[in-house]
Amino acid sequence: MEKPLPSAGKLWLVGAGPGDPDLLTLRAARLLASADLVVHDGLVGEGVLALIPPHVERISVAKQRSRHTMKQELINELIVRETQAGKQVVRLKGGDPFIFGRGGEELDAARAAGVAVEVVPGITAAAGCAAQAGLPLTHREDASAVSFVAGQCKDLTDQDWSGLAGHGRTLVIYMGLATASAIADKLIADGVSPALPVAVVERGTTRDARVLRTLLTDLGDLVVREKVASPALIIVGKVAARADALDCLGAPGVVHSLKDIACES
Repeated sequence: MEKPLPSAGKLWLVGAGPGDPDLLTLRAARLLASADLVVHDGLVGEGVLALIPPHVERISVAKQRSRHTMKQELINELIVRETQAGKQVVRLKGGDPFIFGRGGEELDAARAAGVAVEVVPGITAAAGCAAQAGLPLTHREDASAVSFVAGQCKDLTDQDWSGLAGHGRTLVIYMGLATASAIADKLIADGVSPALPVAVVERGTTRDARVLRTLLTDLGDLVVREKVASPALIIVGKVAARADALDCLGAPGVVHSLKDIACES
C-alpha cells in the first residue's frame, strides 16, 4: 500500500516586533498558536515566546556578536527541510524580517526550494523604540528624511554614509554599540556637527528600557560610561533632542549647546 503524501507545508517569515508582546500583530499571534514548529532568534522577547503553546516545537537559533549557534546557511536548510516535511513553520524574527533580519536571504532559499512562503511584517526596532521614547523620527521642523543603517559591519570606515545625517535628516543605527566611537568619528569626519543630538535606546519597548541622550561627540564615551548593553538603538539628529530621555552629557556646558540646537529653526 502506498504511503499517503505529507500535507503541504508552509513557511511563514514573521516579525516579532521590538520586544513588548503587546506590539505583536494579531496575525503573528494567530500563526504562533497554529504552528507546528517555531524557529526563533535570540532577540525575540520572552513575552512573545510565552504566547507559543506548549505543544508547539521550538528551535532557538540565537545569534550574538561573532558567535552563532547556527550559521545562516544552516538556518535556511532547516526551515526549508521542515517545511518540505509538511510542517507549518514559523520563522520568528525580532523586529521586522526585512529590516536587518536576513529575511530576504531566507525568502530566497524558500523560493529556490519551491516551498510556499509568506512574510508577516513586524514593528521594527526603530519605530517601536522611538515611539516609547516620544521621539518622532520625522518632524516638520527637524527632519523630512530618515535612514536605517547597520553599525556592526566589517570595514565600517569604507561604508558610504554621506548625506544620511545632518540638517533635516534622522539616522537610525542598528547594532552600533561596539562601534559607537568609530561611528561618531566617521560622521564628524563627513561634516556632521559634533554638537548634533544623539539618543541611545537600550532594551526598547520593554519594562527595563532606558533612553539616554547626549551629543554626537560624546557618543562613544556615553556607551562606555553608562555601560549600555545590547540590544540598543542609536538615533542621530535634531529629533533626538525631543526624546523623553536622561541627559548624559560628559562635558560641562554642553547641555546648553543641546538646547540651542533643539531651538534652531
